[in-house]
Amino acid sequence: MAKGLVIVESPAKAKTIQKYLGKGYEVEASLGHIKDLPKKGLGVDIENNFDTEYVVIPGKEKVVAKLKKLAKDADAIYLAPDPDREGEAIAAHLAEELGDGDGKKKKKTDSKPFYRVTFNEITKKAVQEAFAKPREIDRNLVDAQQTRRILDRLVGFQVSPLLWDKVRRGLSAGRVQTVALRLIVEREREIKAFVSKEYWTIDAHLHGQKPPDFDARFTGIDGEKLEVGNEEESKKIVDQLDNAEWSVRSVDNRERRRNAAAPFTTSKFQQDASRKLGMSVKRAMMIAQHLYEGVELGEEGTVGLITYMRTDSTRVSNEALTEVRELIGTSYGPQFLPESPNVYKQKKDAQGAHEAIRPSSVAHTPDDLKAYLKDDEMKVYKLIWQRFVASQMAPAVFDQTTVDIDAKADRTYNFRVTGSVLKFEGFLKVYEESKEGKDEEDDALKHKLPPLVEGQTLTLKAIKPEQHFTEPPPRYNEASLVKELEEQGIGRPSTYAAILSTIQDRGYVQKTPGRGGKFFPTEIGMVVTDLLVANFKDIFDTKFTSRMEEELDEVEDGQKKWTDTLKEFYDKFETNLDYAQKHMENIKRMEKPTDEKCERCGSPLVIKWGKHGSFYACSSYDKKDPNSCTFTKENPIDLPDLDTADVQETEQEEYCENCGRGMVLKRGRFGQFMACTGYPECKTTRRLDQAKKIPDVPLDEKCPECTRPLVLRHGRFGEFVSCSGYPECKWIKQNFVGVKCPQCKEGEIVEKKARRGNFFYGCARYPKCDFTSANKPVAQPCPKCGSEYVLEKKLKSGTYLTCPNNKATASEEPKRRGKKKAAETENAVKCDYSVKIAEPENTDEPEKSADVA
Repeated sequence: MAKGLVIVESPAKAKTIQKYLGKGYEVEASLGHIKDLPKKGLGVDIENNFDTEYVVIPGKEKVVAKLKKLAKDADAIYLAPDPDREGEAIAAHLAEELGDGDGKKKKKTDSKPFYRVTFNEITKKAVQEAFAKPREIDRNLVDAQQTRRILDRLVGFQVSPLLWDKVRRGLSAGRVQTVALRLIVEREREIKAFVSKEYWTIDAHLHGQKPPDFDARFTGIDGEKLEVGNEEESKKIVDQLDNAEWSVRSVDNRERRRNAAAPFTTSKFQQDASRKLGMSVKRAMMIAQHLYEGVELGEEGTVGLITYMRTDSTRVSNEALTEVRELIGTSYGPQFLPESPNVYKQKKDAQGAHEAIRPSSVAHTPDDLKAYLKDDEMKVYKLIWQRFVASQMAPAVFDQTTVDIDAKADRTYNFRVTGSVLKFEGFLKVYEESKEGKDEEDDALKHKLPPLVEGQTLTLKAIKPEQHFTEPPPRYNEASLVKELEEQGIGRPSTYAAILSTIQDRGYVQKTPGRGGKFFPTEIGMVVTDLLVANFKDIFDTKFTSRMEEELDEVEDGQKKWTDTLKEFYDKFETNLDYAQKHMENIKRMEKPTDEKCERCGSPLVIKWGKHGSFYACSSYDKKDPNSCTFTKENPIDLPDLDTADVQETEQEEYCENCGRGMVLKRGRFGQFMACTGYPECKTTRRLDQAKKIPDVPLDEKCPECTRPLVLRHGRFGEFVSCSGYPECKWIKQNFVGVKCPQCKEGEIVEKKARRGNFFYGCARYPKCDFTSANKPVAQPCPKCGSEYVLEKKLKSGTYLTCPNNKATASEEPKRRGKKKAAETENAVKCDYSVKIAEPENTDEPEKSADVA
């Protein structure tokens, strides 16, 4: 009998922890939450102090039954989900289902004790220390999570039906999701309402006594700052400068230090992953989850590579500080190591018990892990490793020179130039924080100045006046939206990925093409936002939403009762809901008059709403009259100006991958898309959520058939390597598994990818040989029947080696056509060989906070 049953969230985490605890424990996974509010019905008794009805999630009955069975044979039960509100709630629900109604340790001799264990990193030391000091379930954390869940259920279940009735079915309203959408909509309207203002810059290209020449910018006249507003003002100044006497008025040399950024919090990690790696927030968090739960490192076994990745703390443990300082001193030199560890200011509401995101051990350098991590995993791990190491390094030191220059003519015209020289790399040797928009320091580094002294005479080489126009604020991308949500206190870091995914999945926003695409609202997104903001003035207000996050923190800290928080919220929500039910406009019945006339009968056209948005319709249409005019036409909605910096970030212009002509943005009944300008000769299109064609990447390898270079290409089903001489040479590099084809005895078995994205295995001589297998053939004979190979079969319970003549395996193979093939299968030798070789992988990522409806 096992000493203790340990329950975690994911199978990957279970596998890693099992290794550290040994045979005295049995570690199982709950596969995320096991209980939630029911899918049908509200599940919250508003009249009875917000009493909740939690039920086992459909599909989790077998998981719960298995855990109950294991719990009966255990001496103690250790609940080890993630160290946050969600994890605490999962632990409480497990305790309830496995027999401990209140989640506290039992004192009766006939009852099994329940313990809560948490750790910020999955390492042997951290896990063993956590099990040495278990605690009780923290009811305040559970109450905070339950409060959030109920808040979101109240909003989602009572506001979404309003949208179904007034707009169309399938729409949703989320307490935080809608506020995030509101930010995007308001930014779009701000951009459209922006009035550009003209201004001019005047740069003087000057020469000193020694090279290089440099540019100084006009700042004012006679010591007073002056902005040049138009060409006439610019021309007056330029005319006076032709015969001016140029000299250096002052030279200010100073040393400037730039400190390293703090180690990653969740939001900062998401921002840098988006800007530096071009990853979506959702993907970055999924990869980080995998690195946290554990990666197989050869002889070292499964190791959790990073600390818990849902945190708003910048705290670092003393052990980690000692380790990283030792690495900096030995790998980079003592000059890069500050006298004492760098300490970073915490946010007032940060969870101090957590640590920042960091490597569980900096001794695992990115170079050491190249053989074990996939490309995206390596990028994420390297980002986290470099940021953490840099955070404990010495500041970068710059020599900054600011030169004020006078041009004396009828008056004294003032110019200035600033240049910086990197004197000591410091933390920049390892990592530099990404930034949104232009940076003055980067601009200063571009200016290389000659030796200049006060009173020195300069020679004018050229005057360069240039016209500019002020620009509207930029649209949000994933990084800047996460930053805005954090700064305004909307949502929690663990919910940002869900928020961004939901507003896109619902069709409320789209992205401009290319890496780092900018969000712009769709027509339905703007309509939903307008209706909700107008009718729910409190609930979808940014400040109100931010205050709700503070109240949830107060519940977590035990400063406020969770039912009081819900009551205060519901009093306002009920008032708003009652108002909306009476006053919210039904756009299904809306007929907005226009000045346009019907092309058939000449009647005025009106704007109506349909399933796919607004459209023009004839006002004389009568549903009861079959002879009335049925004329309709598309409503050309104002599209975002994609000729601005939003697209300049990508590749300026997109060309058709089939004919080479330009691609333009168009709008159809299902939204916006990119289309070839060569239509109708060329009908190439691309959805905005599809990536552009990625150019081929040349490789050092040669084609074995024609000796031309091989290239890495991107097709519909992912990356592949083929000959650069296509279509003359159609050789494609295939992934051989080392097994001869059992059907034709000539070809080799290769890994292939189906249209649906799943992998299968087939003969390389296809179509001459049609052998296929859903499971991977392994070059190992069956010990029972002597089959030349066995199959590697992955199930929820783990990975197995099975004989191809196994009844269960044979029934799952693709059906073979023809009576002859059917007869061969029927008469095949039956063999029941099957052996388990590995635990299940993490195929069911546990869902985190349900912050959106």
